[in-house]
Amino acid sequence: MLRPRIPTMPSPTGIVAPLVQPAPVDQHQHATACACQHTAPAPVVPAPATSSAPAIRLTPTGLLVAVGGGAAVVLVIGAVLVSLLLAVAVTAASVAICAIVLRSVVNNSRHR
Repeated sequence: MLRPRIPTMPSPTGIVAPLVQPAPVDQHQHATACACQHTAPAPVVPAPATSSAPAIRLTPTGLLVAVGGGAAVVLVIGAVLVSLLLAVAVTAASVAICAIVLRSVVNNSRHR
């Protein structure tokens, strides 16, 4: 009852699709000297690569502004996180002081 039972893999059932699809076979195979007219397929011209947004080029001033803005964001987020941590620490200290005061009040009332 306490021994784990490892399930055995049953034989696969159903149709298993191959991972690689075979290349299509030309159905119209015949001798080289035939009377039919074959035309070459029209060449496919690739579409020009157009993007909706133009390329961004940063000048040295723009790069300096981007770095300064990133540093300001990091400093603001750091200040917010530190203030939240300080608020949690102050709350925990005040709860601990309240618990000590309540314990002393309860102990003094028992002794009297």
